[in-house]
Amino acid sequence: MQLLLLQLLGRLAAHSPEGLLRLLSHALGDAIFLLLPRRRRLILSNLHHAFPERDEAWRRRIGRESCRRLVETGLLSLALPYLGPERLRRIAWAGPELLALHARHQADPAPTLICSPHLAHWEAQTAQPLTVPGTFPEFGIIYRPLDSPAADRFIRAARERFGMRLLSRKEGFAEALKILRRRGFVGILFDQNAGLQGALTTLFGRVCATTELPGLLAEKFSARVYGIYPRRHGFWRVEIGARELAHDGTSEAVTFGLNRWLENLLTTDEDLCASWLWAHDRWRHQDQPALRFRLESKRNLLRAELAARGLAAPPRRTRIWIRLPNWLGDVVLAAPLLRALRRGRPDAELLLVGRAAFGPLVETWGLGDRYLALPARGPGYFRFFRRLAAEHPDVWLLFTQSLRGDLEAWCSGARQRFGLQRAGQPRPLLSHRYRVPAAWDETGRHQLALWTEFLSHFGLSEAPDLSPLGPPPAPAPDGPIGLIVGSENFPAKRWPVAAWRGLIEALPEARFELFGTPGDRPLAAAVADGWPTGRVRNRAGETDLPGFAAALRACRLLVTNDTGGMHLANALGIPVLALFGPTNPIRTGPVFTAPHRVLQPPGCPPTGGGDLAQLAPATVAAAVREMLPISGGRFPS
Repeated sequence: MQLLLLQLLGRLAAHSPEGLLRLLSHALGDAIFLLLPRRRRLILSNLHHAFPERDEAWRRRIGRESCRRLVETGLLSLALPYLGPERLRRIAWAGPELLALHARHQADPAPTLICSPHLAHWEAQTAQPLTVPGTFPEFGIIYRPLDSPAADRFIRAARERFGMRLLSRKEGFAEALKILRRRGFVGILFDQNAGLQGALTTLFGRVCATTELPGLLAEKFSARVYGIYPRRHGFWRVEIGARELAHDGTSEAVTFGLNRWLENLLTTDEDLCASWLWAHDRWRHQDQPALRFRLESKRNLLRAELAARGLAAPPRRTRIWIRLPNWLGDVVLAAPLLRALRRGRPDAELLLVGRAAFGPLVETWGLGDRYLALPARGPGYFRFFRRLAAEHPDVWLLFTQSLRGDLEAWCSGARQRFGLQRAGQPRPLLSHRYRVPAAWDETGRHQLALWTEFLSHFGLSEAPDLSPLGPPPAPAPDGPIGLIVGSENFPAKRWPVAAWRGLIEALPEARFELFGTPGDRPLAAAVADGWPTGRVRNRAGETDLPGFAAALRACRLLVTNDTGGMHLANALGIPVLALFGPTNPIRTGPVFTAPHRVLQPPGCPPTGGGDLAQLAPATVAAAVREMLPISGGRFPS
């Protein structure tokens, strides 16, 4: 039944007026582009990644025309078995370079590879025997059989009408080798979506999995290599062109050269650019969710290709956008994984999305390529994220777990939206979720460990980098001891004012600087009140985050409640003495390799639940004395 339907449609296409078919191609192509939003987004995303410098109107025009030519090609494929030789000669003809190719082969036969990219009107190339004078060489085309036997028989009959032979990838590969030994032609569709069997290379700067078959055959048989392409001159009017690829005989040179030739072809010739199949998910291999955060394939040729192109690192064309947490401490805890992600996907542009206050600080750490500040909340909040869809992010990674954050990601148009899913939290706006295992020990494992599992689920294999951020701090030997006495979001985490004053009194030769938010200032003032001039300075609420970080770097040691500032100081390499009472240091304690120590009240379980009021100032003062030598300072006994 399927074969009969194909035959009927083919006869209709062959005998219908070309003007009518042209109108049909335009109508169906426009329908694909305008009425299939997912396909349109893929087309425009591919064009935006390849040509970020072109305007949106140009990309839409090329994408729409590409869809029209896709339909035009499909109609030609249907009609091909029913078109006579004379009409086919009017439809397809050999260009000067193709004629020169065949003339050279007739005079000097050699194994020859004819490599075709995914350009429209590919069926016209099978009419070459009608367009070339003289004896046509033995010509086998390696192809992938269709899943439908009826459709496969139809295609084979159409493409083999004039003497070319189709060689199944499953069964005909040995015959292709024989043809090359007999100095014949072998045609190959060179593909940039060859899956795990392909080699990692780049096309338009984006990592892809390219077939190595042309290169392997060229190296084995010292074959000539040509790129072949159909140039459209009108509806069903195609000139078949060819270009010899210069190479050094190695497989790698051919693999790289074909991709560079294709890039040049599409960049310099707008008409051929419109003929490429932009609707094809060409870079799909590296967007598999389970492999998203690493580069993996059977062969990785990126280093060799970059060397050949004189590049130290791959272009950052894969767009991974990361929604940072809303709390300073959590932002700092995400930093080791952002560093790991940079190593795992060196080809990615990492755009960090977070609160405006965090931007100036985070940008100094070099964790991402750009920082996008969240807009003010209000009626236009989500319109901001809908406008971001024009930049076509590939992945939106969420460290947040709120409906608002999920809506932000969904509005961005990112095809892949990754997040954590806990029991009872469906998160339907995400495309993919890491379900926290029911057996996960929330009290006995650190938050960073859970996030590491989360990113590993999506392919990250690099370990978190726990070394401090930035250059090592170099405080003066008599520099101050920093104190963070507040904790806005959880008052029970605060060590009492009297205890802080007791600590200051127990260390009479030390100077202190108090830090905190504007909301912490009254509490800090109570701690700082009444000491001799210059002994205790209250800086709570006086600094922005970069200023806070700079002030911390001048401290020999920081004594702090469980706060975001604790994590920041630890990340900057400042020795930290952290006071934990009700909260769990196993889950939220410092993680960077800078010196740090956790103190808990007597009898407090390691997982928290104690009363900080029971932690004596003398105990903390003794710990300060023990840690100061580590920080490079000295303290009198």
